[in-house]
Amino acid sequence: MAAFLHAARVAAIAALMLLAACGGDSVEDQVRETISAMESAAEEGQLIGFMSHVADDFEGRDGQMQREDFLRFMTLQINRHSRVGAQVFPITVTNDGGNFATATFKVLVTGGRGLLPEDGQVYDVETTWIRDGGDWLLWRADWQPIGR
Repeated sequence: MAAFLHAARVAAIAALMLLAACGGDSVEDQVRETISAMESAAEEGQLIGFMSHVADDFEGRDGQMQREDFLRFMTLQINRHSRVGAQVFPITVTNDGGNFATATFKVLVTGGRGLLPEDGQVYDVETTWIRDGGDWLLWRADWQPIGR
């Protein structure tokens, strides 16, 4: 009986190790987590934290915006409003294979000086992500305002 229990424990430990090795977040979950981290950083006014998720060779707005332009754009948004809000919904992520993924979503961006937002806009957003080591970085982005 003791040998059986020992064998059962060894099998259970081996199964857990196998699950741990095979487990981990999916590409889709990892990209969603990165988007969530960027959303939080923007709302907290943490520009460096936000930009740490943007690739060095980032391009936006159909190639019209480079990483430095995007940094200036985000700096303007954060400095323009003492409170910036972002609500991302729903996020659809496609694993494009290898080191690439695509995420599309809508985002409501609000801003103001006080407790209540003074203005806001909803955007359709399409993004491409590239894996850099264990991190997913925003590589391409395009956004269009909805209803303006």
